[in-house]
Amino acid sequence: MFQPFKEYLEEELFGNFNLRSRPIPAGLEANVSDRGKSKATIQSWCYQSAELRKIRYTYIDAGEMSQVFNCVMYPSHNYDLPLLGIDFLSFGKKKILVVLDFQPLFRDPAYQEKYIEPMREIRDKYNDLAQNLEMKFYDANQYFSKYLLFAKTDAETVVNRLFPAYQEYVQLYWQMLASAEPLKTEREIKRIIEAQKHYDQYSAERDPAHGLFSSYFGEEWSNRFLYEFLFEDATPLAVASV
Repeated sequence: MFQPFKEYLEEELFGNFNLRSRPIPAGLEANVSDRGKSKATIQSWCYQSAELRKIRYTYIDAGEMSQVFNCVMYPSHNYDLPLLGIDFLSFGKKKILVVLDFQPLFRDPAYQEKYIEPMREIRDKYNDLAQNLEMKFYDANQYFSKYLLFAKTDAETVVNRLFPAYQEYVQLYWQMLASAEPLKTEREIKRIIEAQKHYDQYSAERDPAHGLFSSYFGEEWSNRFLYEFLFEDATPLAVASV
C-alpha cells in the first residue's frame, strides 16, 4: 500500500542530496517471519548527507494483514530544524493509521513561528487528515506540532489525499533545509545534540510499534532494532536505571 510513498522519497533523496550509506548494525537490515497467518518481511535503509545526519526508513510487508512505512530524518547537529517524521500503518484496507509531521525540538514561540507555521497552509488543505485523535502513547505537546497530519482513514484516501499531502510536506521540508542557516557556536550545537538525544530516549520508551516488531520477529531482535537502529542515541531503561 505504501510502496509509492517509499519510492517517491527515494527519488527525492537521491535527486536532491549527495547521499552516503550509513551503516545498519549487522542482522538488523532485514528479517523474515513466518509467525502468524502470513509471512512478514522487514527491510530498512539508512543514509546521511551534509544536511541530514541520519535518514532512516523501514518497510514491513505482511501482505493484506499489515503494511508499515516508517521514516525519520535527523538534521545535522549544526541545524536546529525539526525532524521529519512519517508513520503509515495499515492492518487490512479499512484499518489505516497515518502520522506525518515536522517534529519540533523546541516549543518556544520563535521556533514555532520559524519552522511550524509554514506548515499551516498545507495542513489546512488536508484538514480531513488532521482528525485530532487521542494519542495513547505520546504527549501531543512533546515532539509533535499543531499542524501534524494524524488520521484513521481508508485505502482510497491514502491514494487521493494522503499521497499529495505527503509530497507537499516533503517539498516544504526540502525548502527549509535549503534555506537553513548553520549554527556556529559550540553551545548552540550542543543544545541540538542534547535535544535530538532526548527525542530518541523519549521515543524509544514509548514506541508502540515495538509490540508489532516483537510479534513478528521476536523480543530479542526487536529490542536490538529499537535501540541499535531506530533510536540509537537512547539508553535501554534497564541500563539507564543501573
